[in-house]
Amino acid sequence: MPDTYSLGLTGFPLGHSLSPVLHQTALAEAGLTGKYELFTVPPLPEGQKDLEVLLNRLRSGELHGLNVTIPHKQSVIPLVDELSPSAAAMGAVNTLYVRFGKLVGDNTDAPGFWGDLAHLPIQKAKSALILGAGGAARAVVYALLTHGWTVRITDLRQEQVDSLYTHYSAQELDSSRLEVIPFAPQAIETAGLDSDLVVNTTPVGMHPNIDHCAWPGNIPLPARACIYDVVYNPMETKFLRLAAGAGLPCRNGLGMLVEQAALAFECWTGFAPSRTRMLEAVRS
Repeated sequence: MPDTYSLGLTGFPLGHSLSPVLHQTALAEAGLTGKYELFTVPPLPEGQKDLEVLLNRLRSGELHGLNVTIPHKQSVIPLVDELSPSAAAMGAVNTLYVRFGKLVGDNTDAPGFWGDLAHLPIQKAKSALILGAGGAARAVVYALLTHGWTVRITDLRQEQVDSLYTHYSAQELDSSRLEVIPFAPQAIETAGLDSDLVVNTTPVGMHPNIDHCAWPGNIPLPARACIYDVVYNPMETKFLRLAAGAGLPCRNGLGMLVEQAALAFECWTGFAPSRTRMLEAVRS
């Protein structure tokens, strides 16, 4: 155990990240000395050298743990020595650490989502509709598929959908339970009728574009689904306001953020921090 932990987050941009608050709270609770910094690295190819230098600081022991966010969740993969099974299956990394002299790429986003999903009144539900097919969708889809769900995905960007579907079809998962549907009102409405859960994994509705909504405006929300929006700024997106107005159970992505951070912190330090204290810290 180091005398002082040096932790951080790399991505671009990072100006409004809540990660420092989360991890400084965890350090304090654990009684550990340390700091959590933001390491802004531009997208590749511009940021290639800076990313390599940063990861070498982790290899050398100067840093003790890194989180990874957009646009580097896939960029770091060729630079690590090994991937955890979940990171390999998702094709994305959000947590880096050194184990037995090897730089490991891990992913706590999927268990972070799954852990927070328990706060919604879902018992034996098994069908989900996912809006979006980017990095967040990969984690959500992985979490649901590995827990036996049937998953439908849709996105305006067909190349993203094709990439996600092709990737998971090649994994040791039951891809017969993964379906692509067109990003069209009728298809989305029909899929919603048969869904126990609808998840927005896109940034639609995020600050400052708070008047935008991930759900198509000309179709009703499914009558019996729970609604989850990975966006947490603002706390209540237009999508969540619509869900609440329709009387549907709904939740934003702040709990997922806290859960994935707590799991990453445990990877680095061996200490499991209080999710409640971390949540209180970011809310205040």
